[in-house]
This record gives sequence, structure tokens and C-alpha cells, in this order.
Amino acid sequence: MKGIIVDSNVILDIFLDDPKWADWSVATLANAIDHSTLFINQIVYTEVSIGFEKIEELESALQAGGFQMLEIPKEALFLAGKAYLSYKRSRGTKRSPLPDFYIGAQAAVLGMDLITRDEGRYKTYFPTVKIICPE
Repeated sequence: MKGIIVDSNVILDIFLDDPKWADWSVATLANAIDHSTLFINQIVYTEVSIGFEKIEELESALQAGGFQMLEIPKEALFLAGKAYLSYKRSRGTKRSPLPDFYIGAQAAVLGMDLITRDEGRYKTYFPTVKIICPE
């Protein structure tokens, strides 16, 4: 499948006009959409929803941005659990990192690139995923 998964932080940079990251996020997505389809999953949808009052506003913004919903396959859900277990065994301390594991596992299982600003955990637990992130 030709496509790129986009993490919520990149989308929120644009929708909330983040003064530090909006320009990078806009340029990165503009470059990506020229040669690929931009995908989000249910986790990203949920995280992005915090920037909107109404579901209709969110739906409109996602459609205007060219984002398509991609369901998380069972294989990715299983991989996310295994990666999360590895994280916990290595004494991971963040209280709720599981959403990142779903996103990374989906990219790994589907062989898709991932646009994000949080490269560390993705690179560690999903080394086969090409991460597109700020230099």
C-alpha cells in the first residue's frame, strides 16, 4: 500500500497553528501528498479531536487536508502489545504511551512511512519504519 501514516502531533501543529512547528509540518505534508496518500488511524483521529468543538469541524478539516482513515489491522494490534511489553520491561516510565505503539505497529505491519515529531520511541521499537521527522 502506497501511503504515509501521519502522527497527531504533526496534524495538530497545523490545525492549532503551532508557532514553532506549523511551518515544518505544512511543508512536510505538502511534500508527502505530492507522491503519497496521507493516512490516519482511530488513535490519531481521537488525539486530533481535542482541537475541535464539533465532529463536523474535525471531519471537514481532515477532508480538506486530504487525510484518509485506515483501520488498524489485528497484526498491528498484536505487535503494539508486544512492543509495549518490551517497553515496560525496559522500565519505560511514561504513564500512557500505548497510543504511539499502535501507530508505530501499524506503520511497521503495513510497511508504511510515518511522519511525526516524536521519533525516539518509534525508532527504538519499530526499527523497520522509515520515520520522517525534523532534523
